[in-house]
Amino acid sequence: MSKKMLFALAFAAMGSGLRAQPLQKSVHDAFMISRMAEKYHVQPHPLDHDLSAIIYTQLMNELDDEKIFFTQDDIHQLSAFQYKLDDEIRSQHAVFLHLLSDLYKLRLQQADTMIDKICATPFNFTIKEKLTVAEYEGWPAGMAGMHSKLYKLLKQAVLSTIVEYAGESDKMPAQKSIDILERVIRKRAGTSVKRSIKRVLQSPQGVEYIIGNDYCQAIASSYDPHTAYFPPEEKEAFESQLGNKPLAFGLSLNEDEDGNAQIGHLVPGSPAFQSGSLNEGDKIQSIQWDDKEPIDVSNADLDEIDQVLATTGGARATLTVKKADGTLRQVTLHKERLSTGDDEEDRVQGFILQGSKNIGYISLPAFYSDWEDSKGTNGCANDVARQVIKLKKENIQGLILDLRYNGGGSIQEAVDLSGIFIDAGPVEQIKSRDPKVLTLKDVNRGTVYDGPLIVLVNGFSASASEMVAGTLQDYNRAVIVGSPTYGKATGQVVLPIDTTVDLQTYDGHAQADSYIKMTTLRLYRITGATAQFNGVKPNIVLPEPANAQGEREKDEKTALVANNIEPNKYYKPLPPLPFAALESVAQKEIDSSAYFREALTHAAPSKGSGMEKDFSLLLSDHAAEMKKTVTPAVPATQPEKAPAFTVVNQAYEKQRLLADSDLKQMNEERKLLLVNDPYVKVAFHLLLAMTK
Repeated sequence: MSKKMLFALAFAAMGSGLRAQPLQKSVHDAFMISRMAEKYHVQPHPLDHDLSAIIYTQLMNELDDEKIFFTQDDIHQLSAFQYKLDDEIRSQHAVFLHLLSDLYKLRLQQADTMIDKICATPFNFTIKEKLTVAEYEGWPAGMAGMHSKLYKLLKQAVLSTIVEYAGESDKMPAQKSIDILERVIRKRAGTSVKRSIKRVLQSPQGVEYIIGNDYCQAIASSYDPHTAYFPPEEKEAFESQLGNKPLAFGLSLNEDEDGNAQIGHLVPGSPAFQSGSLNEGDKIQSIQWDDKEPIDVSNADLDEIDQVLATTGGARATLTVKKADGTLRQVTLHKERLSTGDDEEDRVQGFILQGSKNIGYISLPAFYSDWEDSKGTNGCANDVARQVIKLKKENIQGLILDLRYNGGGSIQEAVDLSGIFIDAGPVEQIKSRDPKVLTLKDVNRGTVYDGPLIVLVNGFSASASEMVAGTLQDYNRAVIVGSPTYGKATGQVVLPIDTTVDLQTYDGHAQADSYIKMTTLRLYRITGATAQFNGVKPNIVLPEPANAQGEREKDEKTALVANNIEPNKYYKPLPPLPFAALESVAQKEIDSSAYFREALTHAAPSKGSGMEKDFSLLLSDHAAEMKKTVTPAVPATQPEKAPAFTVVNQAYEKQRLLADSDLKQMNEERKLLLVNDPYVKVAFHLLLAMTK
């Protein structure tokens, strides 16, 4: 079943434009975006009818991804502009935007009323009804068609939740229990959808503001997935990577492209960062204060989750989060006063995996840097170096650098992080529209660590993470282990909406009414290859669960295609590593792991854009289906009878933990996760083999 089938959770982009601009300003900004892309984008698409079609499609998907609100007659009117938006942009006209805003506002109001009527009556799951593929993928025919589609989607969402609940106990509950479940879930589903609608209709800025903002964003992203339109507050949030006001747990919230609340920035050194189990993009499912009942926030918006986290319910909370690969993880956090001083040295935490040999482990869940610090002393590379030095004092004989789920960040931090492990030399190549290729170099002679090294990556390792993995792989400096990375090898800069900006002299501090994050660079490995589109392929590929095989850069419709350039002539790799022997070690671990066997059993789910067949709304059909099949889930990591290693803290950290019982508890939870992590276990055994 497609992810779009989860209708009750949210509608695409309903929250993405809550800080949109007036239509008149939007048409001006739209024109300026096209001019700036023409001048600064690394590979600009001409503003023509083809680009108009891309903009139109992206905007309609943003506003009505499941084709619920606009009717066939509406689409007939709107599609007249499908190949004419380039003319609208060029002439700074707002005819299309006014039509779109008027229709959208009217249909949302009508849908809001329909949902009240639909959810006032229990759903009857004994009636032979189907949500057909044609209904799901097509625009509704008039108001009757909209009502029918809303009814069937809501009914489907309630039915799917009941069946999912039954699947947890391997049997369908009694009719009385089903009736109770139906009432609760129906109310929750209706409330969730109405809340999403009201966030648009009741926005202080108005629907027109939202439409204008989404229009500008559709234009920006039509050039590539990472070019984006920013109102001033979003520009500030992006550059500071702080999102909303940081909480005492050290995390902020933002919204994904569909308007759903997710974890934004993790404050370096904070409890959230140090947990090792949270990453940007995680979705919070529930919050439990101390020993109280968990609060379900799976369908809540950003403000609601923010309010729950900001309450005075206690000093400790357990968050249940959904990772990007669909796995659920519980993380206990304790509120702390967040340190901002220069003496903070423990924003990155290292562990010792103690077995027949001592292996160091460092997780970097996100890149960060001090935007005001030109010396790089407050960036993540410097913090990783500090931890490496501490781990070396513990006589480690190998090191694991975990970059899984790390979505990237500063290019300079990636260069500096690579420089910890290699001697001075070229690290990466970058190319703008200028024919000249520039080389990024590690200018510091020597290394912080020159021992055996493994870098863990997965499909959610992107951008700067891929730079580090690619560089260390090209130098034969590290064994890259995991699954192919995301595939983003482009660089962006945030600019004011102003065509007079000089990229060579702009200091990033200009104030403006609107900004654009523009893709101005392509990144290349020192071999001349690129991670763009296809990612970095690990030296040792490990199986990943089907549900973990998420979207990659190559799945983005406007992604820039990959191309290669000449290799850097000063690049001198180290001798090749014994990959064949290491593959044999990894295969032995894969064969003996229940987790990996389960992952290999199930193929990746189809990435289709909709339903593959008609969806029956009969409960009996789904009860029968449940008996025949079990939906494969992400395999759970289970404690081993004889763990390959124990996890211990380095000496300084042990002293710190003695003074804080809550930190000690969090630390024990993280150590348990490491012991039971199958990927860390493989990396540990590979390092044992490398240090014989």
